[in-house]
Amino acid sequence: MAYVQDFTWTSGITVGELVKHFGAIGYQSVELARAKETIVKMKRASSKIFLTFTSNMVTTGLRGFFAQLIKLGMADVIVTTAGAIEEDIMKAMGERFPIGTFSMDDVELHERGDNRVGNLIITNESYCRLEEQLLPMLNKVYAKQQRLTVSELLRELGLQLHDEKSILYQAAKNDVPIFCPGITDGALGFHLFMYQQKHDDFVIDVVKDFKRIVLVTSHDDIKGVIALGGGISKHHAILACLLNGGARYAVYMTTARSTSGSMSGATTNEAKSWGKVQDESDIATVIGDVAITFPIAMIAALEELKQEGLLNGKIPAA
Repeated sequence: MAYVQDFTWTSGITVGELVKHFGAIGYQSVELARAKETIVKMKRASSKIFLTFTSNMVTTGLRGFFAQLIKLGMADVIVTTAGAIEEDIMKAMGERFPIGTFSMDDVELHERGDNRVGNLIITNESYCRLEEQLLPMLNKVYAKQQRLTVSELLRELGLQLHDEKSILYQAAKNDVPIFCPGITDGALGFHLFMYQQKHDDFVIDVVKDFKRIVLVTSHDDIKGVIALGGGISKHHAILACLLNGGARYAVYMTTARSTSGSMSGATTNEAKSWGKVQDESDIATVIGDVAITFPIAMIAALEELKQEGLLNGKIPAA
């Protein structure tokens, strides 16, 4: 049996050392330490890793971290939402999102064309410029192919971006498929709809993409899931795992609670009842702001995996 141990600060402590201490502090710190260990184990086991996240996380500076993780070989499959795609393209084109407060006057924000995401701002002008950027990008895709799955479309868009911190760019460059089952749920979906009005032979096939995510893995693969937030991005990944024998490793990070009965709040233990996660599995569910919990757990894992030579490419120096 493990016991609580008093934590004291030491000068020069690393993230990995801090997270190791978390394992004996208590409450959610224990789960965060377990999340780090689970991530390390899934990589050591050469798991097929599904990384899922919702659009609000791409609004933050985590966007560049997600891109880096793809480059480092820490994600084999990405599942996300339409807003994440939009904001990745916006940032690749130079858009910057101001930091405000959670208590800003929302009526005033609306009147001046600012849209609040927590304490972050996305302006209407950013969405207008997105429309201007998307049209020539879609024209290039259409000239090449008129019927695509969503993941094929996102790869083609990623190939047109040249931003090392772009999720789409790194995924296309490293042959990592991005699935977005709710592609129409956002500005991107509206622009695809408008484009189709002028090009009725331009078809984005969501159902065919479901076949692709199911076949991207198999019963023989060891599967790991890192689900940040919930909703459709989380469920799409674990459903693909369910149809292929369930995940051996799973880390969920969310602010939602299991008492809601929602997909966002469902724990890794609850997933066992569905077969989405295997009965004998390494799991962790961390309740807290992913903008804080995920970088801490993942950086601690990366430090250990770097020492074991299990990361792709060069690791940037401080």
